[in-house]
Amino acid sequence: MTPSLAAPAPQEGLRVGKYLTLGLIALLLALSLAVYAGLRQGLLLLIGLGFGATLEGLRFGFAGPWRQVILQGDTRGLRAQLLAIALTALISLPLLAQAPEELIGAAGPIGVSMILGAFLFGGAMQVVLGCGSGTLVNAGSGNLMGLWALPFFIAGSFLGTLHLPKWEQLGTHAPVVLSQAFGPVAATLSTVAVLLLLIGICWYRAAPHERALPPRLWWAAGLLAVFAGLNLLVAGQPWGVVYGLGLWGAKVVTWAGGDLSTFAFWGASGNAERLTSSLLLDVTSVTNLGLLLGAALAAYGKGTWSTPVTMLPRFWWIGAGAAGLMGYASRLAYGCNVGAFFSGIASGSLHGWVWLIAAFAGSWVGVRVRTRLLETPS
Repeated sequence: MTPSLAAPAPQEGLRVGKYLTLGLIALLLALSLAVYAGLRQGLLLLIGLGFGATLEGLRFGFAGPWRQVILQGDTRGLRAQLLAIALTALISLPLLAQAPEELIGAAGPIGVSMILGAFLFGGAMQVVLGCGSGTLVNAGSGNLMGLWALPFFIAGSFLGTLHLPKWEQLGTHAPVVLSQAFGPVAATLSTVAVLLLLIGICWYRAAPHERALPPRLWWAAGLLAVFAGLNLLVAGQPWGVVYGLGLWGAKVVTWAGGDLSTFAFWGASGNAERLTSSLLLDVTSVTNLGLLLGAALAAYGKGTWSTPVTMLPRFWWIGAGAAGLMGYASRLAYGCNVGAFFSGIASGSLHGWVWLIAAFAGSWVGVRVRTRLLETPS
């Protein structure tokens, strides 16, 4: 007798139903924002939701893989990051070359404040176990440390905007963009070639059982590149995080009656305009909100939302300080792992590579500082 096709297991059906419901919620949120603020903002919310769902759902991060390289020599997460950037560069650099008037890249100056900021950011993110996007993902997924750290990151990022002009007086070099120096084709080929070379070196030095990337990291790298490309097309600029968080802090200050017009950063025309506009009209704020919500929906779908955190009581305050320092340093460094490292390199900006070196050196120190801080006195 020919066996009949088995019916789906009840649990599988419930899981599919849950994901369909979560997808419908995401679409309704994006549609509501599109009605309120326009189609572009609705699309950006969907893109932010995609970022958040990818990072949380596929367990793709930035701080954790660097820590694994430093402590265990495991380069799989780092290789996935470099792969995602290479794929994004293949999309972004030709687009930037084709529409230089409509699209702008993530190019930042190189100077004392940038290098110091990247170094401090790298150290602080290892203490708090999350970078800029990681803090948003952790907060969205219900991680108590992430929820605790986020307002301190926002406060630090805002404070950094007030002090940035003074730091820049220490000396900066104008942004160096490879496509302007060598042309878009050479910039694309050289960027991707260096990234592939680094991937190859990491693969060669990896233990045999750690050479193959897990399927989830292949998927995550590809999806992040697609969402980053869409973000560039829709927003007119690469994926970023830090500016939106600093703007949230500035909004709180202005709502409380503070006057920021005397500060150089917020007195600039574009920034001053954003202070008086709705947060839902700022492209970075919308993708940040989408990232938060996307991580929350992914964590709820996996059944991991609000995972309990157990740590020494003093570490909550250490985490708060590290998050504040991370926010402050990210502003000095012209971005975090996303805006400076990921989008900077994918835009062909030299500051992205300098940021990577300085931040990785800071992470090496930060990993060891965290280990010492977690030691229980005998």
